Parts: sequence; C-alpha cells; structure tokens
Amino acid sequence: MKAIYKRELKSYFDSMTGYVFIAAIIIFTGIYFMVYNLNMGYPYFSYALYGAGFIFILSIPILTMRCFAEERKNKTDQLLLTSPVSVLSVVLGKYFAMTTVFLVPNLIFMAFPIIIKSQGKANFLIDYAGIFTFFVMGCVYIAIGMVISALTESPVIALLSTFGVLLVMYLGDALLAYLPTSAVGNLAGILVLIALLSCIVYRNTKNWVIGGGLGIVGFGITIAGYVLKKTWFENRLAELLKKVLLTEGFENIVFNHLLDIGSLILYISLIFVFVFLTMQTIQKRRWN
Repeated sequence: MKAIYKRELKSYFDSMTGYVFIAAIIIFTGIYFMVYNLNMGYPYFSYALYGAGFIFILSIPILTMRCFAEERKNKTDQLLLTSPVSVLSVVLGKYFAMTTVFLVPNLIFMAFPIIIKSQGKANFLIDYAGIFTFFVMGCVYIAIGMVISALTESPVIALLSTFGVLLVMYLGDALLAYLPTSAVGNLAGILVLIALLSCIVYRNTKNWVIGGGLGIVGFGITIAGYVLKKTWFENRLAELLKKVLLTEGFENIVFNHLLDIGSLILYISLIFVFVFLTMQTIQKRRWN
C-alpha cells in the first residue's frame, strides 16, 4: 500500500491536477473569507467554509476521475490486478493519496482563525471543529468519486457522473421540498430506495440470494412498520435523505456552533461503505 500511495501522490504533483485542486479550494474559500470575515467582520471562519462548499462540485471530480478510470483505459490496471498486492491495499493507497492532497488546503485553513484573531474576536474551538468537519465531509465526497471512477474506463464519464451526483447532493435541500409529505407517498419512496439498494448489492455481488434477500427483508420491515404506525412515515423520506446529503452535520457547526458527533459517525461510516464498494468493484474485475 505504501508504494501505491507514494506513486499516486507523486502523480498528482507531477501533473497539474494536485496544484489546480489545492489552488481552487484555497482561492474560492479565500474569497468568502475576505467577504465574510475581513470585510463584514463575522468572527466565524466556518461561514467562509460553508459559503465555499460548492467548490466540492467542481474540484472533487477533477481529483477522482482518473484514479481507476485512467488505469482501466490504458490497461495498466492489469498490472495491479495481477500483482501480489491485495485489492484493499490498492484501494486504500489511492484513497489516502487523494485525501492527502485534500488535507493540504485544510492545513492552510488552520491559519485563517489566527488572522481573524489578529483583527479582533475569534472562536478557535468552533472554527477548528468546522475545518475538521469540512475535511471529513470532503473525504466522503472523494470516496464517492472513487467508486464512480472504478465503475468506468472513461475519465470524462467519471468526471461528469461525479459532478452530477455531487450537484444533486449540493442542491438537496431545494430538491427535498418537492418530495411527498403524505405517509403513503413516503412509503412508496422508501420502497423504491430499498429496491435500488438491492439492485446495487446484486450488481456488486452477483448473488441473487443476498440482493433479493435484502430487498425482501427491507420490504417486509417497511410495510410492517407502515401498518403498525402510519404517522411515522409522514415526511420521513425527506428527513432520511437530508441526513444522507451530508450537509446537516456541517450546518450544525456553522449555524448552531455544535459539533455533531452523530454526523461525524455517519461520514466515517459512509467512507467505509464506499471504500468497500470500490473494493468489490475491483475484486469482481480481478477475477473476471
């Protein structure tokens, strides 16, 4: 894993990808920092991070699009798949290289609260908690982009697909307003999500028992819950999806000045899930 990590990290700085990625995040966040913190006098750097959150949509796809798709396109993935290195080492080596690149601007951000303090009042605990949450949330987005890159051999398709997914997640709050609020409408929506999850599990395992079993169990529990307590389903789909959109934990830091431990656990859990899905995708191609 160490050799793959070094190779991947070096590749990001041998090309312009790493520099462009870091510069884009710092420049856009710096603009919001100047507006919110230096000009308007807000004492929270987390406001600038929240305002610059849209940069994930543009920067993460650039960082992740080549990690597996480029290797597959050039057939160099065969060297990795036939080497004695485990799939876990390959995936983690590439993932840690990308998160290391993302760590660089976050380390630079740690100086911004000190600049705010030099101008007056600062809130170091809240700001550094915000930087940490911003970093972990970005690591989740990187894991999502890595899965998408592993599913295709075209870096362009990987870029556009990751951009589309992150755009939907960014616009999530506005889109959630159009979801049904009735109990039966939410029941139908949850059943559709369970069916999609079952299809994803089957696609990665090629096992009807696991995929179908998950769907049957999920359908059974959901319908039983609807029969027992119909009112619980009212507006439930929007509440569930809001947590998956990942913005709630960061918003608690920005607006309520509270570190949401539950959201951090969710972020870390999702990282494990997407790393596992990437491994399954690579493992399936390795044996094929």
